[in-house]
Amino acid sequence: MESRGRTAAVILAAGKGTRMGSQVHKQYLELFGKPLLYYALEAFENSSVDEIVLVTGLGESGYCQEEIIEKYGFSKVTAVTEGGKERYHSVYEGLKAVNNCEYVLIHDGARPCVTVEIIEAASDAARMYKACAVGMPVKDTIKISDESEFAAMTPDRNSLWLIQTPQAFEYELVLRAYEKLMSSEQYQVGVTDDAMVVETMTHEKVKLIRGDYANIKITTPEDMEIAGVLMKRKYREK
Repeated sequence: MESRGRTAAVILAAGKGTRMGSQVHKQYLELFGKPLLYYALEAFENSSVDEIVLVTGLGESGYCQEEIIEKYGFSKVTAVTEGGKERYHSVYEGLKAVNNCEYVLIHDGARPCVTVEIIEAASDAARMYKACAVGMPVKDTIKISDESEFAAMTPDRNSLWLIQTPQAFEYELVLRAYEKLMSSEQYQVGVTDDAMVVETMTHEKVKLIRGDYANIKITTPEDMEIAGVLMKRKYREK
C-alpha cells in the first residue's frame, strides 16, 4: 500500500479584523459560546491531517495555547507561533514551524464553516496535482471598473471562481515559493493568497477544486450572523 505522505495544516489566526468594528480580533469572537477559531481547529483535528501549526498575532500565542488549544484538547497542534505584519509573513512563519511533512494545507482561521470533507478533498488534490485551491464558481455577474468606478469590462463569469481556503501544496514546493517571495519586497506587491505565491514564484499550475458556498470568511458583522445560521445547519446534519 502506497504511503499517503504526512500532511500538516497551517491555520492562520493573526488577523486584526478591522472591518468587524470590534476591539476583539475576529478569530476570537464567540459563536455559540466558543471562539471562531475553535471551529476551524475542530475540523482539522477530526481530519486525516497529521499535525497542525497555529499562527497567532504578536503576543497572542500564550492566550491561544491556554485558552483554546489546551482548553479544548486539540492534540494535533504541534506548534503555536506568532505571525507578522502581512498575511504572507504569517504563512511563512507557519511553514517554517512544520515538522517533516510532505504536504501542507493553509487555512484562514476566520473560515469556521470548513468541513472535514473539504479538507480531505484538498489533501487528495495536493497529492495528485502538487498544488490546489478550494473555491466555488461565482454566481453573480462581475464588473471590472475604471479609476472613476464606471464599469469598464464584464468578464465571462463561467471562468471565474471565488477562492477559499484551505489551499494545499507539496510542502517543498510552497516553502520554496515563499522563500523566493520573502527574498525581495518587489515580489510581495499585491499578494493575496498562497496559490498566487506558488503561481508567480514557481510557475506551477494550481488546480481549482470545489469547496462549498457555506465556507465563508468572517470579515464583517453580517458574516457573523450568516455563520451562525450555517453552523446550526452543519451541526444539525451531523
